[in-house]
Amino acid sequence: MTIDHVAIIGGGFSGALQAINLLRHDGPRATLIERRAAAGRGVAYSAAHPDHLLNVRAASMSALPQDPDHFVRWLARHRPNLSGFVPRLVYGDYLADLLAEARAAAPHRLALVQDEACDLTLSEDGATIMLAGGGRIDADAAVLAVGNLPPSLPPGLDPEGLPRGSFAGEPWGPGVARDLDPDGTVLIVGSGLTMVDIALLLDATGFRGRMIALSRRGLAPRAHADTPPSTLDERPPPNPVALLRHVRARGSEVGWRAAVDELRPYTESLWLAAGLDERRRFLRHLRAWWDVHRHRIAPQVSARIEALRAEGRLEIVAGKLDTAEPEGGRVAVRYRPRGQEALATITVDRIVNAAGPQGDLLRSDQPLLRRLLERGLIRPDPLHIGIDVTAQSEVIGADGVAHDRLLALGPMTRGTFWEIVAVPDIRRQTWSVARKLANAHWVGGEGL
Repeated sequence: MTIDHVAIIGGGFSGALQAINLLRHDGPRATLIERRAAAGRGVAYSAAHPDHLLNVRAASMSALPQDPDHFVRWLARHRPNLSGFVPRLVYGDYLADLLAEARAAAPHRLALVQDEACDLTLSEDGATIMLAGGGRIDADAAVLAVGNLPPSLPPGLDPEGLPRGSFAGEPWGPGVARDLDPDGTVLIVGSGLTMVDIALLLDATGFRGRMIALSRRGLAPRAHADTPPSTLDERPPPNPVALLRHVRARGSEVGWRAAVDELRPYTESLWLAAGLDERRRFLRHLRAWWDVHRHRIAPQVSARIEALRAEGRLEIVAGKLDTAEPEGGRVAVRYRPRGQEALATITVDRIVNAAGPQGDLLRSDQPLLRRLLERGLIRPDPLHIGIDVTAQSEVIGADGVAHDRLLALGPMTRGTFWEIVAVPDIRRQTWSVARKLANAHWVGGEGL
């Protein structure tokens, strides 16, 4: 298969790094399609507030796997006063710089197109991408790097029937803190990492009222700590029950943080080896616990969240939303507290949807994905948490056949890889896909 030109749909972290890696492999030329004006940042590193910090220390955030200190050296040159858990906006600057440098070094091999891909067709020798602006791009292969999809609407919520401005369905949109009574009450649906961002944002913009975070289990992300690293002497057991016992035992020996971190080199292979029923049980019973222990927050962020809770300004509640109805310009929310039959009611000024990114293609209203799904070019993975792909990131169609000219990257491939939301995982995936598209199978190791 000859590939001279790759079209990359999505210019966030995954898409931008894919383009950079293609150039670093001396592979095919690339066209990066991004609807936002600034490619390379994505939602996570462009819509953040200055108070939003990375959830990983700078020492582990290099975008280049073969150069683990690259981000630290960039900080020393551009932000010498920063270290540790740095602002996400600063990391966005770093990614934009990387992309600009790659383009300057090979301007004829990387084109940036500010537009939205609205459709895609495949042929035996390539892909054609239709743009919302009326243009089209012909390529030998296409890569879907669409990032996280917006959260789905929680059951029981009908925004059309609520007072204007009382529902913020996009946690990164401008409507979260706009025109909000500074002494009012806000319900945050979800208690994970996005909830933390929303709470910090509301606090930073002058909100002094009450914040209530509602999730089924009422679990909040744990904090990082300076703990000594630990490694396993042998591969952890693949059986889920035995693995759970193993982690609990190791937690008693080396601390829970080290016990969870020890699994990182094995997580993807354990997930790939697990059966479908085992994966379903994990998602149903353990996912929430895994998320709060695995995806931790900076100590200073955790301290601020705990201060808000101690002040009575933030309450994390375990329960399930039942209904939300207008009440005198506000919203009366009924929910069922965990373990109880009776419903409880709270009246709020605004509901913010921080329930986590949508993954089920059948519930997505993203135009490109809907069209690809309707024509059978993509299909949901068996768990309905993303796009079904092979272990080589090739998209699998409705007929069960993998497309070698259509690939997918990033969080929407979590059904196959599971741990594919953090920088270390995505940088490895983009490197692997670039190696495939560049036909660079002679390259060994992880470096480029």
